Amino acid sequence: MEPSSSITFASSSSYLSNGSSPCSVALPPPGPPQTPPLPAGQGWGAGVAAAGSGGSVEAVSLNRLSKNLERLLLDPDLDCSDADVDVPDGGPPVPIHRCILAARSDFFYDLFAARGRAGAARGDAAAGAGVAAEGAASGRPRYKMEDLVPAGRVGREAFQAFLGYLYTGKLRPAPVDVVSCADPVCHHDSCPPAIRSAVELMYAACTFKIPELTSLFQRRLLNFVDKTLVEDVIPILEVASHSGLTQVIDKCIQRIARSDLDDISLDKELPPEAVDEIKNLRKKSQTADGDTFISDPVHEKRVRRIHRALDSDDVELVKLLLNESDITLDDANALHYAASYCDPKVVSELLDLAMANLNLKNSRGYTALHLAAMRREPAIIMCLLNKGANVSQLTADGSSAIGICRRLTRAKDYNTKMEQGQESNKDRLCIDILEREMMRNPMAVEDAVTSPLLADDLHMKLLYLENRVAFARLFFPAEAKVAMQIAQADTTEEFGGIVAVAASTSGKLREVDLNETPVTQNKRLRSRVDALMKTVELGRRYFPNCSQVLDKFLEDDLPEGLDQFYLQRGTADEQKVKRMRFCELKEDVLKAFSKDKAEGSVFSGLSSSSSCSPPQKYAQR
Repeated sequence: MEPSSSITFASSSSYLSNGSSPCSVALPPPGPPQTPPLPAGQGWGAGVAAAGSGGSVEAVSLNRLSKNLERLLLDPDLDCSDADVDVPDGGPPVPIHRCILAARSDFFYDLFAARGRAGAARGDAAAGAGVAAEGAASGRPRYKMEDLVPAGRVGREAFQAFLGYLYTGKLRPAPVDVVSCADPVCHHDSCPPAIRSAVELMYAACTFKIPELTSLFQRRLLNFVDKTLVEDVIPILEVASHSGLTQVIDKCIQRIARSDLDDISLDKELPPEAVDEIKNLRKKSQTADGDTFISDPVHEKRVRRIHRALDSDDVELVKLLLNESDITLDDANALHYAASYCDPKVVSELLDLAMANLNLKNSRGYTALHLAAMRREPAIIMCLLNKGANVSQLTADGSSAIGICRRLTRAKDYNTKMEQGQESNKDRLCIDILEREMMRNPMAVEDAVTSPLLADDLHMKLLYLENRVAFARLFFPAEAKVAMQIAQADTTEEFGGIVAVAASTSGKLREVDLNETPVTQNKRLRSRVDALMKTVELGRRYFPNCSQVLDKFLEDDLPEGLDQFYLQRGTADEQKVKRMRFCELKEDVLKAFSKDKAEGSVFSGLSSSSSCSPPQKYAQR
């Protein structure tokens, strides 16, 4: 039968595919042979319909068993799990019931049986990868997903969907916001989140030895290959190579060979055997078309040396290589390469050379900013924008950097409200930065710090700036981290302001150097002022509403009672008044990003939420 063109999860009435019931393709559990499965159309899916018209007791019983086992996953008041799995998304571990997993999966059967035979301590080593140290208090085994599935990534939603199938025999439809992107004009039938979900479930199905799921997701991945961008075919080829899916591998290789994906990307991102086959196919195609391209081996060698120097984080070596030859950074597409594969610090150092065209397009029509958006690295995006990269420049297919970021970001991650103090989602942060730059109007450069506290005295400036940045780190941690990284504020020594002590990890100030001359001290303090002022400038540029709230907080309240606020001086009634006032101020802080998003609604058809949206505990106050 021809694979269905649908790439969404099956409806609840048909949990697998092509009309087959879960029973007809279920993996027999380890142990004695079982009775033959029911014919197609007479499994659980058919049994539910038949039950209403006097269907068999067996079908009704199987459906009830499925629902009862599902309660183990869904009922928060019913916690009888006996082990946990840590997933790469972070957050709380996923509880599991080892008896069910062992009965449904040969992988888990072998893992848990080895542990049981050898005893708790020796069983961990004998079972191989995946077992973490037991909790001292609970005595529960704890497994790490990256050890269980070392070849790929299986996130929380994919693992929960996989568990749902093991427990119930039914593959529930994935939540819409998990398999759709944050681009309002996307049809969501082949966008990266949908592919990512299918790839993660394929890693789980293959690693944990569930052949019917492997067959199902093989068909889904085949449907994706010709419908998505070539960049999104790469993860499909990777999981297919790991799982030995020959049909998927062949189709991916044919698709990539026909594309304009360059050799550098092939070498960096694909398995070597796949790269060789793709290059051979391209050579045969060029020969057949009479379009033979003769490359310059000397030029290619010089480009590779520059790229290797960037891989080694050695920008000084890059400068030497440029001086030794007539090649330029633009000839080597060095900035594009760094934006795709290098550390943000290397990108910053490369930009400081001022030898590359920020808005140069490579052979595929991408600028360095487009590639940074594909990578979804906020520090690199801010580096490029700060040096003058054009945020509105389009790719050959008409996509902007914002559109690229939105297409790669799950709707769930974009719309999730974060508690204050939580690390903001990087994908959402990239979109916020790019949209703010798109909306920013050119204006005269104003003084980055306008508080009346700033007298000519250097120490007063430092006190104000240290306190301001410390409060920014408290209220908006992810945004402050990016701004400080770009401003290189972490390379200068912290000055001892009141809040700086509270915000520092050690709670200690820099020891006084009695041998330091006044000139040296002034130079050190001045470098710290410059770094902090640049941090504030970046905050005003990319996060203006946050900066306005900090202005109000610092100017209205810091001068009169900062020391009392932090040292808790005064009577009990005075302290109560101060706490109430502080809660009011925090509510102002927590409303900052909602204003940003309201102003940026012209770029978004989706409802947006701030990475620092008000947590419930403050809203209730």
